[in-house]
Amino acid sequence: MSHILIVEDEPIIRMALRKLLERNKYVVSEAGSVKEATTKHNLAGFDLIISDLRLPGAPGTDLITVSGDVPVLIMTSYASLRSAVDSMRMGAVDYIAKPFDHDEMLAAVKRVIGKASRAAKEPAPDNPVGVASMIGNSNAMKNLYAKIHRVAPTGATVLVHGETGTGKELVAKAIHAESPRGEKPLISVNCAAIPETLIEAELFGHEKGAFTGAASMREGLVAAADGGTLFLDEIGELPLEAQARLLRVLQEGEVRPIGSVESRKVDVRLVAATHRDLRKLAKEGKFREDLYYRINVVQLELPPLRERGRDILLLAEHMLRRYCAQFGKSLLTLSPEAIQAITTYIWPGNVRELENAIQRAIILCQDDQEIGHELLEIDLDLVEVEQDDEPDDVQPRKTLGKAKEDPAEDLSLEDYFQRFVLEHQDTMSETELAKKLGVSRKCLWERRQRLGIPRKKATAR
Repeated sequence: MSHILIVEDEPIIRMALRKLLERNKYVVSEAGSVKEATTKHNLAGFDLIISDLRLPGAPGTDLITVSGDVPVLIMTSYASLRSAVDSMRMGAVDYIAKPFDHDEMLAAVKRVIGKASRAAKEPAPDNPVGVASMIGNSNAMKNLYAKIHRVAPTGATVLVHGETGTGKELVAKAIHAESPRGEKPLISVNCAAIPETLIEAELFGHEKGAFTGAASMREGLVAAADGGTLFLDEIGELPLEAQARLLRVLQEGEVRPIGSVESRKVDVRLVAATHRDLRKLAKEGKFREDLYYRINVVQLELPPLRERGRDILLLAEHMLRRYCAQFGKSLLTLSPEAIQAITTYIWPGNVRELENAIQRAIILCQDDQEIGHELLEIDLDLVEVEQDDEPDDVQPRKTLGKAKEDPAEDLSLEDYFQRFVLEHQDTMSETELAKKLGVSRKCLWERRQRLGIPRKKATAR
């Protein structure tokens, strides 16, 4: 039988919930506060924790960070849009508003425990061990680690796709380090950072006098990577002429410097990266189609930071330790407001932007203990204000606006949901409604059924 911990400071509510769950064959333990829950119970031994949001001493959401993989269901009588959504954002598996009816609570418990049970039965990714210098435990990152472990020893060409600042070069370094070429050089080139007139000479080298300014012969970066790995970041920015030369390197294993009549044999493994859609560029004639198919042997997708769930806080705390030591400061901590800002911001600059924000906050912080959210200088217009259908990762989340100015803030989530659907179902499809609300179409349908909102019939055209 499933074992549930109830954390609720109101004895009457706690007793009623306990009796309800025990009548339905659940084993139940109790606590009146976060402190009592953590000191009297081993949280890892439960299948579910049901906690009130408002508790004496510390909020119920504090249990999310100490419960490990145990899901936390938050109860709140303060069912404003913000409090419920904030709980979901911080990692709560779901929320339920008080007062709740018994059927609603039992359905939520069954759903959460069933989901956790299915997840536990799913086979873990092959070699789920992390990758050196890469931090994150979200499912998306675990799957990425597993693919890196599989592809690294093979020598296959790899295309890494991801937004700017997600850490594509770290993936290239990990592939190189785990390959048989690990002791050989890794040459990294940002194709977007080299002027178009110089990129071919930089990559493939040139003979003396090959062009104005070529005062001596120069070996290119491709030749410098002989025996090792060549990492071409932002390969979508490579000019078409340089793409033709690169294709010859990959197909024939040889490079011919500019101005030379002789080619040189090279043994180079290519790892390329881009944030652009190379297939689309190829169809538009802006990227060689034959090169695209040559480099797209194995494609790795690097998730943006906003889709990595609790990894965001994990990365922030790692950066705090690293840069506090580097800057000669005592270890600082993040205030609750700073943690909320970090976990709700959408991070368009991804890990690189987070790193810059943490460095800036450490440098400017005059307090020896705590970093406030104002030092992070986060743009509140890019704060998310809706929940994901899945708690940990990895579905894209859209920004609906500025949280503190949302006129729906005082509405319950159900009121907000009902009003939004009724006001927009005439002009939006079910898919568009679900996307705007940040839920799946299945979730939208289930809530329609529960709230008695009929789906508007399509009008004949």
